[in-house]
Amino acid sequence: MNTTNFKTLDLNLLRVFDEVMFERSLTRAALRRFRDAVGDDLIKRKGQDMVPTARALALWPAVREALRQLQAVMTPSHFVPGEANTTFVLAMADATAAELMPRLVETLDREAPGISIRVVPLTTRDPRRLLDEEAADMAIGYFPAVFSDLTARAQAGETVAFTQQRLYSGEYVCAMRRDHPLSKEPLTLARYCDARHLLVSFSGRPFGFIDESLALLGHERRIVLTVNQFFTAGRVVTRSNLLTVLPRHFVNVTGFADQMVLRDLPFSVPPVHVDALWHHRVHRVSAQEWLRSTIAAIAQDAFTA
Repeated sequence: MNTTNFKTLDLNLLRVFDEVMFERSLTRAALRRFRDAVGDDLIKRKGQDMVPTARALALWPAVREALRQLQAVMTPSHFVPGEANTTFVLAMADATAAELMPRLVETLDREAPGISIRVVPLTTRDPRRLLDEEAADMAIGYFPAVFSDLTARAQAGETVAFTQQRLYSGEYVCAMRRDHPLSKEPLTLARYCDARHLLVSFSGRPFGFIDESLALLGHERRIVLTVNQFFTAGRVVTRSNLLTVLPRHFVNVTGFADQMVLRDLPFSVPPVHVDALWHHRVHRVSAQEWLRSTIAAIAQDAFTA
């Protein structure tokens, strides 16, 4: 964008551009004036549809962030939980939700009765796209590859668009039904690998971090069933001869812990760190700050009690 165009640019066009890109309702009329200002085509035809060009996709993050900063300066707000009437979207696994959501609902009832929470399932161990597209305000879970990548980028001097906060740490254990044959003898590596297994996979991929750890030892296991929820895994295990791996803390909130036997895994796996992850664009938003501090306090209370 040259200086002359910027001086004469109608700033309302930035809002139009942002709304059109967000809604993906792309029409020539909506973007024609903005295209004239920046001197580039912003949409192109793909079959029967109009889609954004690479130039539009490159411009949009900067335009959206500039609008957010301008809005924050022009209309600063102080978040009052007891007066708020908003909805937060959280992405997490059912095991995490089962532990944190009852306590969060108690907090809302007491401090913020007008606030609603919508929990959506995690379908990936890398929720950055979900946050980038504003499909969720925060993701909570075990994201080791994400944090390794963010650390590497920060050390290389790159701009990092996400922030994380450690909520709690836990461990995974092997779970089986109470009268399973393996419940009556020590769980060795050989016995573990010879058994039939149920895998919890958010993405549906039939290979998880347990399998990665076994592969490093030159072993593998037979996965008979793959599901995307820990609760489902626990229920199936209580009614079959399958073994599964569950977060230890989750077992106590299932409602059927007395039907399962837990055993330490017969090999080493990394500790499980459950973190909150959010996009930088909401880092200074007072409502989001309240949400993060509330969840952090709930997690501390839940896992230090």
